[in-house]
Parts: sequence; C-alpha cells; structure tokens
Amino acid sequence: MSTPTRRPVASLWIGPRLHYLNQLCLLSHIRQGHPTTLYCTEAVDNVPEGVEVRPATEIMTIDMGIVSQTSESFLSNVFRYKMIQKTDAVWIDCDAYCHAPFPDEMTHIYAGHGFRGALNCGVVYIPQKGALMDALLDYYDNLPEAPAWFNKQQRKRLDKQDRSLPQAVRIYNAERTSFGPQAFTYFAQQTGDYDKALTHDVLYPVPFQLNDVFFDPYGRVEGHFTDKTLSVHLYTNGTRPWWRKNAPLPNSYVARMCDHIGVDPTKALEE
Repeated sequence: MSTPTRRPVASLWIGPRLHYLNQLCLLSHIRQGHPTTLYCTEAVDNVPEGVEVRPATEIMTIDMGIVSQTSESFLSNVFRYKMIQKTDAVWIDCDAYCHAPFPDEMTHIYAGHGFRGALNCGVVYIPQKGALMDALLDYYDNLPEAPAWFNKQQRKRLDKQDRSLPQAVRIYNAERTSFGPQAFTYFAQQTGDYDKALTHDVLYPVPFQLNDVFFDPYGRVEGHFTDKTLSVHLYTNGTRPWWRKNAPLPNSYVARMCDHIGVDPTKALEE
C-alpha cells in the first residue's frame, strides 16, 4: 500500500552539509507522505534522496552579512513566514521529527514549548493572508527602534549596542529570541491567534530542558507522547557537543528512529 501524498512541508539550510539528525528529520516527513523541500543558500552535499532542493533566493534575498553577525536562526525566522506566504507549505525546523502526518484541514499549526508557556515557531503554519501574517512580515520588513514587548533590561541592552550596526543585529544582540518565539508570541497575542495554539504535546512533547533524554538508551521518551503528538522536536541547538560528534547509543530514541528511517549516523557527524 502506497503512502498518501499529504500537504507540503519545507525548511531552510545554511551551510554545505547536514548533520545526521537533520537527515533523519527531513526523511521522517517524507515517510509520512509529506512532499519535503529544503531551501538552501549554497550547495549541500548530503541531502537525503527524496528531498527536493531549491535555492533560498526563490523566497527572499539572503543577506549573509547579517547572518554572519547574528546566526542562521535569525534568517530562518524571517524566511519561514515569507515561505508560507509564497508556497502554502508547513514550515518545519530541520530538527523536528515527524511522528504523524499533519492533517490537511489544520489551519493553525503552532504550540508552546518548554516550561515557560511561550509559543514556539519551530513547526508552524498560519494562513497566508491574515492579521498575524501581516504583523510578522511588517515587523521584519520595518524593524522598530525597539520591539514593543522589550522590558526595561532588554531596552538597556539594546541602548548599549553600537548605532553603526544594522538594526537587526542590534536587536539580536540585545535578545537572541526577539526574532523567533518572542516575536511570534507577542504578535499572536495582539491578533487574537494565541488562543488557537495547539497544546505542547502536539509539537513539543519533550520540554527543551530535558532534551538529553533523546540520547539516553534507558530514557522513556515515548512516555511524553500522547495520541495527539504529530512532531517531536529534537532541539539540536541545545544538543551537547558529544552527541553531535558521536553516533547515538543503541536503543536510545534517536538510534531507534535512525534504524526505523534508515539513516546511518556515522556518515554525517559534526566534524
């Protein structure tokens, strides 16, 4: 029996090579029937078979100078909404494992994560036209002197930034998440979309603070899952260096998923 074709998903990669965790997560969406596109800023030599590779410039102009002064995540936070608006695909971070397919009828795909209750945008879909999309794109395209939600301490850090730096860099240096979860949470609250968020178990069943459990051969990761779980975020930005440079231990969640999908971790470790 063939896997049905489902709604498209897409992500962005900056750099010449994927880690095996990224390969695993991209392939997991293909296995669930989602056409999967990876937008790239340069040639990537180990994209898994079945993933469609497209130039990132199809979505937006890429300012690598800004990226070099901030991070890859800064650009991806701008990119994801422009990608959704142009293609109607679901955005997936390259460290989000597809546990079950995203329903075609689901019009708002985002949820809170961790223990603080803020919305995350690691897996996200919002309507192509609407107040939330307009607010997010206006924020990125017309950066304010300071984000409206900044508190006194954040504003002090911003004021200390060199005025000769691009405004995006100044805001990023003052608060790294001001282009990701903070912005998404604030604007969703302003537009009334905050209450449309899914419960955390749908997209982020394991809290960020417990991400080591994915590599523990005795960890019961599935104990965090519910019948509603669609995606499992592996949080590679918080993964300890040892796990990035070594194959996962047998029977750990990551090792079991690699066996299930058919990924050889030893061929794409961090150097």
